[in-house]
Amino acid sequence: MRIDAKSDGIRRAMVCLLAFALVACRPPGLAAQAAASGADAAVANDFGAIDAMIQAAVAKGNTPGAVVIVGHNGKVVYRKAFGSRSLEPTREAMTPDTIFDLASLTKCIATTTAVMQLLEEGKVRLNDPVAAYLPEFAANDKSQITVRELLTHFSGLPPDLDLKEQWKGKATAFNMAMQARPMYQPGTRFLYSDINFEVLGFLIEKISGMPLNEYASAHVFGPLGMRETTFLPPANWIPRIAPTQYDENGKMLRGVVHDPTARRMGGVAGHAGLFSTADDLAKFAQNLLSGNPAVLSREAIEKMSTPQQPATAASLRGLGWDIDSPFSSNRGELLPVGSFGHTGFTGTSLWIDPVTDTYIILLTNSVHPDGKGSVISLRARLANAVVKALNLTVTEDRVMRLACITGYNESMMARRRVTEREGDVKAGIDVLEADGFRELNANPMHPVRIGLVTNQTALDAKGKRTADVLAHAPGLKLAAIFSPEHGIEGNLDTTSIGNSRDATTGAPIYSVYGGSNAKRRPTAEELAGVDTIVYDIQDMGVRFYTYESTLGYFLEAAVKAGKAIVVLDRPNPLGGAYVQGPVLDTGRESFVGYWRTPVRHGMTVGELARMFDSERAIGAKLTVVRMEGWQRGDWFDSTGRVWVSPSPNLRDLTEAELYPGIGMIEGANISVGRGTDTPFELVGAPWIHAAELAAYLNARAVDGVRFVPVNFTPTASTYANQNCGGVSIVVTNREALDAPELGLEIAAALEHLYPNDFKVTAIDGLMRNKATLDALVAGEDPRRIVEDWQDADRDFETARARFLLY
Repeated sequence: MRIDAKSDGIRRAMVCLLAFALVACRPPGLAAQAAASGADAAVANDFGAIDAMIQAAVAKGNTPGAVVIVGHNGKVVYRKAFGSRSLEPTREAMTPDTIFDLASLTKCIATTTAVMQLLEEGKVRLNDPVAAYLPEFAANDKSQITVRELLTHFSGLPPDLDLKEQWKGKATAFNMAMQARPMYQPGTRFLYSDINFEVLGFLIEKISGMPLNEYASAHVFGPLGMRETTFLPPANWIPRIAPTQYDENGKMLRGVVHDPTARRMGGVAGHAGLFSTADDLAKFAQNLLSGNPAVLSREAIEKMSTPQQPATAASLRGLGWDIDSPFSSNRGELLPVGSFGHTGFTGTSLWIDPVTDTYIILLTNSVHPDGKGSVISLRARLANAVVKALNLTVTEDRVMRLACITGYNESMMARRRVTEREGDVKAGIDVLEADGFRELNANPMHPVRIGLVTNQTALDAKGKRTADVLAHAPGLKLAAIFSPEHGIEGNLDTTSIGNSRDATTGAPIYSVYGGSNAKRRPTAEELAGVDTIVYDIQDMGVRFYTYESTLGYFLEAAVKAGKAIVVLDRPNPLGGAYVQGPVLDTGRESFVGYWRTPVRHGMTVGELARMFDSERAIGAKLTVVRMEGWQRGDWFDSTGRVWVSPSPNLRDLTEAELYPGIGMIEGANISVGRGTDTPFELVGAPWIHAAELAAYLNARAVDGVRFVPVNFTPTASTYANQNCGGVSIVVTNREALDAPELGLEIAAALEHLYPNDFKVTAIDGLMRNKATLDALVAGEDPRRIVEDWQDADRDFETARARFLLY
């Protein structure tokens, strides 16, 4: 059967390129062979490493217990239970037949399978607008979102329905999903969204005329003999169900779906709600790998398990299934990209590799009992251990067959879509003016004395300085100005910045930057003549950018002096969607790292103020004047605001995009282009051979950038007036770029090529993450090191959620 298959020259060429890439770029340890899989060799498989790995995870408290099943060449070759099924309110041993809340595995097992069946029956088409089936979905600029974009998470829809307000029922969820507004232009960015699959669940019900749970039971679970897989498990199953967490009423969830949205929807939803055993998932996985699948055609399975995202996207997503994205940690480093799988928030995962005829099932309730467990890194290590235990190899015919699946570039049209929006963002100062300075309690009879923390970046929409606006506002008096690093005009690159007086307003300017901690904080005398502190500075969204520490110091000073503090919010130039890089080590807070955030935190300065105040228990009388019109997906060039260089060496948005990575490593003995026309777009040193470094880095295929060999002579800073060999960094796709990973790649390359010259340990002055430094010094692959950041980054995303304003 053909499914939306097209045949044209461009597509055939791209498919051949994919095939070549899969063969040429096969991960180490999976060399192509004409012989059969190494698992058929005479040497017995050794699963001892898996036993020890899972036992260690249980002992460390990463999960109460686990059930692991490995299938290979049509047989279950490993099946074992570990640890406890329940810790609270009673302790129970884990058993192989334990039933788990699958969480987001629901998306693949139930919802995707159902959609593919409807696709095969001709009742739905991938490139059709969803609104063709659910007319209500067209509301709020969603008329062009396609079924494919829901399945691949390229719809641009938010991560989930709003849970801040109390609501209940499937009908309410339906209305909320239909009214949801995209955060990004459809087809332009990968954003994992439960709403995508909630909508697909509604679509299945509309087209089939059956409730989702009844359809899946009749058309998926029943035909496969999955007798212990269902939504809404019956009461007699509960003793075998692994509990998850206490709900909002203090009741342990057991047999009730953990996902709060699915729970509000009654337990049946397209994104979560399914319960099953490892044995049933093994039946499902084996059927997908078999030559005679029962519920989908071979062509449909290949279709959904091969790349279907926009062709230029960095994250590879099948239809409902993950292939190679930030969420595919359970593939490990050794299984090929041709494999596919998914994970679930409760601690579940399934990975299927048609290349080696293998599947790996890891079911845990790691969220039990308090949500503090995590098996993210365990998934990757388990996959690697399976590869070693089975001595897996890849045969040439399997790689070529996998690569040549029809339809890889059916979504090429997505590259022609607009990837940025034209916004009209009002910064905090603009909102303050529109509000008549209400947030400052302006009083013409007794003017409020303002102490303004500011620099040259603080302009309103008309180009007026915040200092001038406040100086002439009725009921306010600009009593003092405080200038951060680089001074009031942002053009000084020295620690010797003295006090002065503002020529326009006449207000005294106190410098809060210098070579000592005391010089970086306002004095009691400077604050004595101030009633309210106002902070208005454009941040760069990077942890070691010192304007953030200045914010933290003024929060502390406000409490000590008994003053209120008002933060006028501004856009994060790098947007608020991405969290990247190592988290600051506990106990290493400093002026270049005020709080334990990743290098790129994705927060505005107002959101940071809320986080700093709460997490550091400062207790400030804090008000944040929110922006209007800013979206978390906005880069600075989508805001409609004028770029003002925040510091002497960040002169445009390209340099800002690279700064989280190049700035992270500039503490070492390298030039990052300070003293040239393109700071942070260059990396070099007199001991670097430009062509050699560029070739090495380009061979690493770092996402979103290319490297051009150059020679340059900086006029200032490190290696001033010395000829440096190095690279010019060209950003080719900022959405694909992980700048801290880029910095790590460059540091690793320099350590590898020039170990006697490069002082690698010096990068930790700004990176401030010892585990990353140790791994780098030990010669670990940068991509592997980046995987180690994921747990902490995701924990941070969870922690920051309650401080977000947009």
